[in-house]
Amino acid sequence: MSDLILLAIALYFLLFAGCAGLIIFAPARVALSRSAGRLAIGLRETARTGVNGAVLQPVRLIGRGLLKTWAWLVVQRKTLGLVALAVVTPSLLVAWLLDKPVFDFTDNYDAPDRKIAMLLAGEQLSAPPPLAPEIFTTREVELIRPATAWASRDWALLDDDFRQRLLSLFKLMREDHGYEMVILEGYRSPERQAALAAMGPSVTQAGPGMSYHQHGLAADCAFLRDGKLVISEQDPWAMRGYQLYGQLAEQLGLTWGGQWRMRDFGHVELRVPGALSRAVAPD
Repeated sequence: MSDLILLAIALYFLLFAGCAGLIIFAPARVALSRSAGRLAIGLRETARTGVNGAVLQPVRLIGRGLLKTWAWLVVQRKTLGLVALAVVTPSLLVAWLLDKPVFDFTDNYDAPDRKIAMLLAGEQLSAPPPLAPEIFTTREVELIRPATAWASRDWALLDDDFRQRLLSLFKLMREDHGYEMVILEGYRSPERQAALAAMGPSVTQAGPGMSYHQHGLAADCAFLRDGKLVISEQDPWAMRGYQLYGQLAEQLGLTWGGQWRMRDFGHVELRVPGALSRAVAPD
């Protein structure tokens, strides 16, 4: 699909650039008109007489036209370059945005690989004990993630399948990479989603019913280091953790927010077909 889009952009650019050149440069219009007239006369003569000389005449005219066109392009290369830049930049920007959604609410679902499938089919992991509320009320947490203090971190409100995948993710991060994970927010009511959306696009661009949080199928997570939450990806240790977290999340069949244009490194969600189309009743 992306190849077709790029081809369409290239053809659009060539057509637009050609038309723009004819509109801007009067000599080009005159030359094209004369060349077309000569070519038409030559072809008409060829059809009428069938003489070899008449057959060669259109070929000569086309050759001269190509040489003149090349010479004109060389002379006008700077102007044409600016026109090309102005024309192609918006199209390339659109093509780039098509591959980087702000939020992706499709119901695509990728099955986990065999190793992860065996882990999920094994023991049912238990949720960790809740952390002290003070951990989520520090100044750093409030600056990076406003209103985290009153977010739900109740594992019981999460979808059963998603909860086991997320617990498996936490276990792998701890045992394989030494990162202790903490859930910042799991289930989110429609009222809270609306309140967060009202805070502006820097907090969330998803309104009520647009988030997997409302179905217990999403969670925002961070790291616990020396008893303190580490959220910011500006910390190299945390950024490395987020990269590992994203890789493992995708192996577990989860979608990682770190791949979005509006990157949400701590966010993971389980795509369940039709989940977002279900009505969400207010609490």
